[in-house]
Amino acid sequence: MRTTTLKLVTVIAESILEDRLVREMHHLGAKGYTIAQARGEGTRGMPTIDMGGQNVRIEMLVSAEVAERIMAHLAEHYFTDYAVIVYAVDAQVLRSEKYL
Repeated sequence: MRTTTLKLVTVIAESILEDRLVREMHHLGAKGYTIAQARGEGTRGMPTIDMGGQNVRIEMLVSAEVAERIMAHLAEHYFTDYAVIVYAVDAQVLRSEKYL
């Protein structure tokens, strides 16, 4: 089977942002996503949770262009006021047409 290289974009954010982020990721070009709860420790040495509970980890397989849009959007609109982390890595994907 032939694989295609896509970007796996991972966003870790305060759980209160989940619905808003999902709407925005769709608007920016993501076709789907997976969400899981996330726990951990941040750079300040404190657990990275908000008052509503655990953080969420949102993962999406997208094109490089969509990954760039998502990362730029998060940097511009969230980094200053919210606990948000975003990163992208290359992923070898089968059935890539589902994600483009």
